Amino acid sequence: MRTVFRTSEVVAVRGRGAVRHAIASGRWQSPCRGVVVTHSGPLSLDERELVALHTCAPASALAGLSALRHDGFTGVETETTYVVLPEGADRPRDAPFSTHWSTDLGPQDVHPLKEPRRTRPARSLIDAASWCDSDRLARTIVIAGVQQGLVNDRLMHVALDRRGACRRRGLVRESILDASGGIHSLPEKDFDDIRRSAGLPPPTRQKVVRGPDGRYYLDVSWDALHIAVEVHGAPHQAVARWDADLIRGNEIVIDGRRLLIFTSYAIRHTPDVVAAQLTRMFAALGWPAA
Repeated sequence: MRTVFRTSEVVAVRGRGAVRHAIASGRWQSPCRGVVVTHSGPLSLDERELVALHTCAPASALAGLSALRHDGFTGVETETTYVVLPEGADRPRDAPFSTHWSTDLGPQDVHPLKEPRRTRPARSLIDAASWCDSDRLARTIVIAGVQQGLVNDRLMHVALDRRGACRRRGLVRESILDASGGIHSLPEKDFDDIRRSAGLPPPTRQKVVRGPDGRYYLDVSWDALHIAVEVHGAPHQAVARWDADLIRGNEIVIDGRRLLIFTSYAIRHTPDVVAAQLTRMFAALGWPAA
């Protein structure tokens, strides 16, 4: 049952005097100017979001993680309410929520029928990735949204093109590719550049392989030292997939190899960490030989 209203809506039905009396008597509450809640208890997250929307300009919409929550997104939670306002609209005074502005709040980006009013999943994922605190979290949000079936990679690319300039645009594009299984931005050369910069010998085997689950990974092996390396393209969202990878990793170790696992994110963005761990592994095995 709906409990959050603009004051004008309730006044039109009950009359101004009745509304004032209900608030003054403590049966109802007005958490901010222009908004009435028809009970006196604590507000739920859904109610706080509606209060935020009713406080802002009429064309505003829930956005980012707040919008995604209503579309079934899981894995990343926040207590912050995110609202996007039409460009030029005033920010509510002392608003206890995060506000952003946009000129693109038409039906391509905001669903015209769903309640509460919110941005579509593709736009929500892009905004959430742009507004979060770290690159790693941004990547996780994009990949999780695609893997959870909220949107496909084609719609994500279209939404990103329409979004224009935004924070972490390149990382979002890269994460869309990873989520769809096409690690096209991670050729063998990326890993080999790290290997050569660390002064390590060429591997016995190095090739990009596509596994039975459709994910790409980089299989690198130094047979003489019994070292194997895998690069995983996307975080594990499905327990079955995660379990299968663990079993596969165990088999590699059982066969006598020492296994290092890196994410494609680490290869691209923290190559110094990858190089350091590779070097330590080689050193632990006595390389270079005396």
